[in-house]
Amino acid sequence: MPELPEVETVRKGLERYLQGHTIVSISPKRKGLRFPFPEDLNEAVQGKTVLSIERRAKYLLIRLTDGLSILGHLGMSGSFHFVSTKEYQPKKHDHVLFYLSNDTIMVYNDPRRFGVIELLQTGEEASHRLLHHLGPEPLSEDWNVKVFAQTIRNKTGPIKTTILNQKVVVGVGNIYACEALFMSKISPRRSAKSIAGKNKPGLRAKRLVSDIKTVIQQAIDVGGSTLKDFQDVEGNAGYFSHQFKVYGREGKKCLRANCNGTIERIIQTGRSTFFCPKCQS
Repeated sequence: MPELPEVETVRKGLERYLQGHTIVSISPKRKGLRFPFPEDLNEAVQGKTVLSIERRAKYLLIRLTDGLSILGHLGMSGSFHFVSTKEYQPKKHDHVLFYLSNDTIMVYNDPRRFGVIELLQTGEEASHRLLHHLGPEPLSEDWNVKVFAQTIRNKTGPIKTTILNQKVVVGVGNIYACEALFMSKISPRRSAKSIAGKNKPGLRAKRLVSDIKTVIQQAIDVGGSTLKDFQDVEGNAGYFSHQFKVYGREGKKCLRANCNGTIERIIQTGRSTFFCPKCQS
């Protein structure tokens, strides 16, 4: 599933190709994806201009005139791409076509159909059923070591599964959790509260907050990671997978200088965790 850096990469692409254009019509090719499409989807957006494209966690928010927003989620395999109206050739799994005023079509393709396309009133995100529970953004100033330490101080579960909790911090998916913990030299098995510190944030918590921000920003800078399905709006793969230090490297030598450890894989809450047992403690 695309994580925050991949969704941010798509957001930037939509900003380049979609912002400022008017939606002439929307043509859904099925009744819905993960959820049914709004019955008035086409009528609601016809003639509205795209003001901006924002992101909340792994959700895209396409801001339109008249106080309306399109809420999108790529699910496990969703993608947007643009094609001229004259050159469009229908492809399998093209589920929604957005006809634009510049004679292009924004196509939403989703083989696994776990994506989301909904409507909401701009400004009502905090009460939306898919967004109201979300924690702070990892790259925002609102998420800092003090906030993080207070959030995890009483959490006894492993730190790896804790930072995957979208109520703790949003968008830190499995890949980037593994990479950030390696960068911080923290074992994924260590309890969350053990790194929080008692009266003030502990050194491990400080390192982890800093390294999560670094890893996510690095991934955004190179277009995210592609393991199987992800591509940006121009069809390009993400390149952060070429920089993985632990993810997917089970049985290989640790890449940290002066460490002769071997990367191991364990399962935590049904997901693979990759780490070096020698230099992560």
